[in-house]
Amino acid sequence: QVQLVESGGGLVQAGGSLRLSCAASGRTFSNYAMGWFRQAPGKEREFVAAISWSGRSTYYTDSAKGRFTISRDNAKNTGYLQMNSLKPEDTAVYYCAADFTGPGSTSGKDYDYWGQGTQVTVSS
Repeated sequence: QVQLVESGGGLVQAGGSLRLSCAASGRTFSNYAMGWFRQAPGKEREFVAAISWSGRSTYYTDSAKGRFTISRDNAKNTGYLQMNSLKPEDTAVYYCAADFTGPGSTSGKDYDYWGQGTQVTVSS
């Protein structure tokens, strides 16, 4: 079992920044890749970024490239998503997830455990 708890969401103006955290407990954190997804009202959940268990490989959706940075600290059992230059279209509930079978998939179906989500709202 893995428990994931996101934090760091909030209300920010366009152009601002937020850093999301994902605190993990349960199985060894360095044994799995981690991903961030988001879901806006009325839309399907979409992939944002993923990072391999070692942190050496990262993956981003096109809209996140150059603005968001995914990272992890295995010693602290915590993953992060640094979000800069935020836009109103980034408004969504953001979820972190654990992938035990791959290096960090872009498909939510490949993830085994999910957090409860944290709301990010970007005002124009």
